[in-house]
Amino acid sequence: MASRARVRAPELIGKGGWLNTGNKDLTLSDLRGRIVVLDFWTFCCVNCLHVLDELRELEERHRDTVVIIGVHSPKFVHEAEHQAVVDAVERYGVEHPVLDDPELATWKQYAVRAWPTLVVIDPEGYVVAQHAGEGHAHAIEKLVEELEDEHAAKGTLRRGDGPYVPPEPVATDLRFPGKAVRLPGDSFLVSDTTRNQLVELAADGERVLRRIGTGERGLTPDSFNEPQGLALLPDGRVAVADTVNHALRVFDPASGALETVAGTGKQWWQGSPTSGPAREVDLSSPWDLAWWQDRLWIAMAGVHQLWTWDPAAGTVAVAAGTTNEGLVDGPAAEAWFAQPSGLAAAGDRLWIADSETSAVRWVERSAPGDGYVVRTAVGTGLFDFGHRDGAADQALLQHPLGVTALPDGSVAIADTYNHALRRFDPATGEVTTLATDLREPSAAVLVDDDIVVVESARHRLTRLRLPEEAVRVASVAHRTQRAATEVAPGALRLEVVFQAPAGQKLDTRYGPSTRLLVSATPPELLAAGAGAGTDLARDLVLADGVTEGVLHVSAMAASCDDAPDIEYPACHVHQQDWGVPVEIAEGGVARLGLVLAGLDAG
Repeated sequence: MASRARVRAPELIGKGGWLNTGNKDLTLSDLRGRIVVLDFWTFCCVNCLHVLDELRELEERHRDTVVIIGVHSPKFVHEAEHQAVVDAVERYGVEHPVLDDPELATWKQYAVRAWPTLVVIDPEGYVVAQHAGEGHAHAIEKLVEELEDEHAAKGTLRRGDGPYVPPEPVATDLRFPGKAVRLPGDSFLVSDTTRNQLVELAADGERVLRRIGTGERGLTPDSFNEPQGLALLPDGRVAVADTVNHALRVFDPASGALETVAGTGKQWWQGSPTSGPAREVDLSSPWDLAWWQDRLWIAMAGVHQLWTWDPAAGTVAVAAGTTNEGLVDGPAAEAWFAQPSGLAAAGDRLWIADSETSAVRWVERSAPGDGYVVRTAVGTGLFDFGHRDGAADQALLQHPLGVTALPDGSVAIADTYNHALRRFDPATGEVTTLATDLREPSAAVLVDDDIVVVESARHRLTRLRLPEEAVRVASVAHRTQRAATEVAPGALRLEVVFQAPAGQKLDTRYGPSTRLLVSATPPELLAAGAGAGTDLARDLVLADGVTEGVLHVSAMAASCDDAPDIEYPACHVHQQDWGVPVEIAEGGVARLGLVLAGLDAG
């Protein structure tokens, strides 16, 4: 960074305690002499999972000087459960200490506003940088190298082993399975996500018939990287959403062959192609798959969209969604999703589990021969969730990951963070509960009169009889724990802070290198200032008569190497979406600063 303010880092506190430290509590004084990177994350957030992967190389290359600390800061009620955090740390292969902060105490101390946020602390215990969103690993590495040189010269750098202590491995046939599909011979193919394999189970759902993949992370003919969704193709092969490889694979159960049919292995970024030859277009965390209307539909969780793969033409293309995160219905090209994670084809509808809005939605033709339209069955937005049955317009879910079409035209919902199997009936408009006491169900497969549920956090498939009557449960409603920001009525200055990494500058070769998109829920919150632009600062006007809402802010900045002698400079995209709950109050702030990269001096 061009300049680094001397801000003392607040202490790390969290009621849930520490993980991956061998039962030792850590303090900042324990870490003095090391460069500390705090990763504020929550395990529901796909962008947070991207950052975990971005940090792996930094973690390895600077293991003797850098300590990465995950600060788990929950959005959903379920994420505040300590065992759920323990499970998530194992599920996603987190190999550094994690502080479980269920009450967001450290989040508030560091004035964090978004998941994910990275904060860098120097060896003397001062905050020197903050980054929100993805794409910052290269900038942090440059800063780390500067800090290594600076503090080695000062004698304040301490090298050596870090405080990470790996947990004891647990022996089970499956480990955090994601999705399952029934093969023609009545066996089940399951994505064994944490072990980077597929597993074929016998018809009883228990006996292992074979494992596919070495278990090592990779994009090779015999490896996966946290596979999730599975879909049976018309030719009998199985499509696989190879999530962390950002790829679509096809597995042939008869021959055992594994082929990559879409994706480059690199993550899609703003400005990348959104259609074209399937092997030449980047994807972003494909999470689930469904064969519908002569295409394979892809829940592209990483960019909040639906894509399709046409095997006959060998192409992929965006089918719905703008990449903006939220719940907006309408024509497919204008709809907003929030981490779509489950798909189920049912006649003229494609059902969607839209996890971050705790919603069930569907896609259908707007009219015969016309384009597609997106509609919502259950769910209201990013910040409302719970377990409530009844009329769909007031029913609540909590981060569902799967949907399954039932024979009567209704849809079963893997209501993951409620540990329940729910049902939405389009004929009655009612939501009911079919089963409880499931542990993070992530998908389900219909087998005659039974439904086989993937109990991800119990590491097994569980067979249930579809009940004729729903289970009665007590209604619970929640809102996110994040405190609203009090803002003054009228004019509000929005400033997104971005400082290019050392040795880089904004890339203006082809026009503006920054983008800012602002909207609100409800839309009436903003009397002026909504829409897209290229300036990272904007004057908003809050409407009279609206007392609260959410400001949705999406920012992007591209920076490139600044040295004039580099013929082909390396360029990087930095991007983040914020949903900022606000309350209008006299005496509230008149400026809202959001840090994309750097430190906010406002």
